[in-house]
Amino acid sequence: MRVGIFGGGQLAQMLVQAAISLGIEIVICERVPDSPAARYTQYTVVGPGEDEAVLAAFARQCDVVTLENEFIDARLLRRVEELGTPVWPSPATVAVVQDKLSQKERLVAAGLAVPPFRAVDGPDDVLAAAQAFGWPLVLKTRRNGYDGYGNATLRGPADVVPAWERLTRSGSPLLVEAWVPFTRELAVMVARRRDGTTTVYPVVETVQQNHICHVVYAPAAIAPDTAITATELAVAAIQAVDGVGIFGVELFALADGHVLINELAPRPHNSGHYTIEACVTSQFEQHLRAVLGWPLGATTMRAPAAVMVNLLGQRNGPINTDAIVAALDVPGAHMHFYGKRDERVGRKMGHITALGATLRDAEAIARRAAGLVAMPV
Repeated sequence: MRVGIFGGGQLAQMLVQAAISLGIEIVICERVPDSPAARYTQYTVVGPGEDEAVLAAFARQCDVVTLENEFIDARLLRRVEELGTPVWPSPATVAVVQDKLSQKERLVAAGLAVPPFRAVDGPDDVLAAAQAFGWPLVLKTRRNGYDGYGNATLRGPADVVPAWERLTRSGSPLLVEAWVPFTRELAVMVARRRDGTTTVYPVVETVQQNHICHVVYAPAAIAPDTAITATELAVAAIQAVDGVGIFGVELFALADGHVLINELAPRPHNSGHYTIEACVTSQFEQHLRAVLGWPLGATTMRAPAAVMVNLLGQRNGPINTDAIVAALDVPGAHMHFYGKRDERVGRKMGHITALGATLRDAEAIARRAAGLVAMPV
């Protein structure tokens, strides 16, 4: 089988690594050559997907097409289908999920709990939302936001205009959400095949700083009832958007035991990277199984606990190729370096996962290794 992936970043790179053990060939479609994923496959189509020749060359090489992020326009995915190559998750699913307003509306229509939200067309609409929701608020781009790019926390009226001017530069319309006084941020990876067969990974806790994930704890140290609620919400959300493949579901846990859905990601997710070492089937292998219609693998953990620490850029400039060497000397630390040529402040450059008998044990190993890397968290 030959699977095409729109995008050549680290998520595509880890999909390629999973594909090798399954005997799957991967075709990367990326705007630029020498992407992290393209270095690991001989099949690459370089150019913008909006170019019909690029799209056609990509489609005809693949048995099925998927994506490493939701930024590829759903209309291009529909065109791939018109060219005779199936796309999973489907263009219809991606169209819903890639617009955060339509995503929230679909979840509400399915009776699922989300924070209060509304579309906004200007700063006055944001101020009106504050009258309804109170301060603070979260202002978001409806499309193409990630890792803090496309979000702004508004703590009062003075923050509205500067945030509006910054976020609208992308050209995306905006929405506003009520601030959620959560006690923990949770995430669940859900895999679903075309026939509806579904598997779920353990609920994890994510620690975010400036809207960027820094640490993932698996499983989350939460009450069993909360874990059940989060799992049920995550599965219902992916059913609501008719998802196929692996999906990341981000959630908020509240002090009163309620859980709200924050956002969906129709692809492998940072909160699921721990599954490479910690679970019987990684999220990347599971995604390939799901989009090909193959049997889904077991999601059970191989150890009682796992902790993943992201390695984020601390400066702007060329990569220090010796950055990971010292960390490799830490027993039990599993290093993943994404092979990006340039470091940027806050950019995800890699991650480290450690397993342990407890979360504390696993975290100690992961943080020790991260502290030895030239770009510690």
